[in-house]
Amino acid sequence: ETLETLIRQAENYTSILFCNTYRNMALEASASTQELFTDVGLYLFGADVNPEEFVNRFFDSLFPLVYNHLINPGVTDSSLEYSECIRMARRDISPFGNIPKRVLGQMGRSLLPSRTFLQALNLGIEVINTTDHLHFSKECGRALLRMQYCPHCQGLALTKPCMGYCLNVLRGCLAHVAELNSHWHVYIRSLEELSDAMHGTYDIEHVLLNFHLLVNDAVMQAHLDGQKLSEQVNKICGRPVRTPTQSPRCSFDGSKEKHGMKISIRNGEETLANRRKEFINSLRLYRTFYGGLADQLCANELDAADGLPCWNGEDIVKRYFMYSDL
Repeated sequence: ETLETLIRQAENYTSILFCNTYRNMALEASASTQELFTDVGLYLFGADVNPEEFVNRFFDSLFPLVYNHLINPGVTDSSLEYSECIRMARRDISPFGNIPKRVLGQMGRSLLPSRTFLQALNLGIEVINTTDHLHFSKECGRALLRMQYCPHCQGLALTKPCMGYCLNVLRGCLAHVAELNSHWHVYIRSLEELSDAMHGTYDIEHVLLNFHLLVNDAVMQAHLDGQKLSEQVNKICGRPVRTPTQSPRCSFDGSKEKHGMKISIRNGEETLANRRKEFINSLRLYRTFYGGLADQLCANELDAADGLPCWNGEDIVKRYFMYSDL
């Protein structure tokens, strides 16, 4: 849910950028913007989409809008063929400089770790769900029955098993579960290392929330090179039809805080990085969960309190002697 909110927020930042720049262009750019961030979400959640393709597709779609509204306003030749020609020319004439490559580099570095992190979480969920449905041997069933219910036959319904006796029974029953402990430990350590590496340009939150600034730089670059780009487009696609009265050009001023767009300082508790850190810290508490499951069950649920008589499998005793005590 937090990741989906982040994607929607980054999409809103980009849409607001277009609105503050040129309202008509914003309306036309909304579909491409929505498609881009939909693809980002699909990729993060495991879909077979290619970041290079959807980033290039976004800038391909952006160029005809920038050309018609900012570089060559007043064009009435809005045929699909002419717009498609401009779109296809984008990769040859590079109107946005190196911005698309920078975006692709940042997306590539940040999306893959986040995708891997989500896949690892899903793997952990599968492991936990699998251990929710364990099958125990008949010998284990008989041992549990003897430990829990045999005292009832002697009218000792309130008597609980001795700690040592409980540990002997449950450690035997859960031996195959305890074998997961080393793998679980490695799994948690891998999540820690992956999470630690997800910062700066490897942090999807940083990349997405700053994406609109790179888009602004790309539009600025194309606007500044407008005359040269117009000549290049004319050579490739021909001269467009123009109206006698041109639409007013959009005025850019890069010094005005990127057209009013500033990254909002989010509460530290709300950031994805902080949520991830909290999750890892809580997961560390369960690093030895599978290895210590028998001890936890006996200590918290099954055994008698210290000093009280307890059931040793044969009778009520004051103390249970494990083999190590003898």
